[in-house]
Amino acid sequence: MTHVVTEACIRCKYTDCVDVCPVDCFREGPNFLTIDPDECIDCAVCIPECPVSAIVAEEDLPADQLHMIQLNAELARAPSWITITKRKEPQPDADDWREIQPKLHELVR
Repeated sequence: MTHVVTEACIRCKYTDCVDVCPVDCFREGPNFLTIDPDECIDCAVCIPECPVSAIVAEEDLPADQLHMIQLNAELARAPSWITITKRKEPQPDADDWREIQPKLHELVR
């Protein structure tokens, strides 16, 4: 099993999680982070670091977020989605997007 970044990350992209990842499994896109399922070791240290609770163990995903398993895997392999290992500033309007759901339509690939 792996961990999955859910829609809650879209347009927020807080990167607190990448600082604690021991295997550098996070990939960064324009307004979202993803977890590479081939790299994730299921350690769960990233979960409490996310200020919007966007990271969930695959087996604990709510039904309305199951599509994010496939999306994380797909985006982790996209050539333009690069490994991120250091914390960065969140999106400029991240706080405005914290509570908005659903927001998959806002994802920039």
